[in-house]
Amino acid sequence: MDAARLIEATRQALARARGVADIVAEACQAQALAEAVGSRLAVQGAYDIRAAARGLSEAGGSASGALRQSALYAGGLRAAQLSELRDPWRVLTDLGELLGEVGIALVGVACVCDEDAVYWMCMEAIDAADETSDRVGGLLRRLALRERGGAA
Repeated sequence: MDAARLIEATRQALARARGVADIVAEACQAQALAEAVGSRLAVQGAYDIRAAARGLSEAGGSASGALRQSALYAGGLRAAQLSELRDPWRVLTDLGELLGEVGIALVGVACVCDEDAVYWMCMEAIDAADETSDRVGGLLRRLALRERGGAA
């Protein structure tokens, strides 16, 4: 499945998520998508963006084990269905927006949760989403420079 469709499916699932477990699971889905997109670009992307793409993959993979467990209970990782990445600019832009939405949703969960463990899991997930979002921004800047013929 195309990366853009997977990102949109995750965005819709996040919008429908009502409980803490569902929101945390979608945060993990977003991180897994970032890992998969980064891996794909690191292998198939232009030579000058491959190192930055590996960084995105590593940042996406930094989601904690608890987050991954939540997503697995929710039916598996959508990122496993990634088969093509047609438009890197669009995919990275959409992924960056999704990660922002994930961060906002996690802040909402952290503000209302009663359990310390859930609160700290959300804080770690917010940090991971923020770092991943920074990596997406870096890749977008590299792509923009490449389009203009400049050096990254």
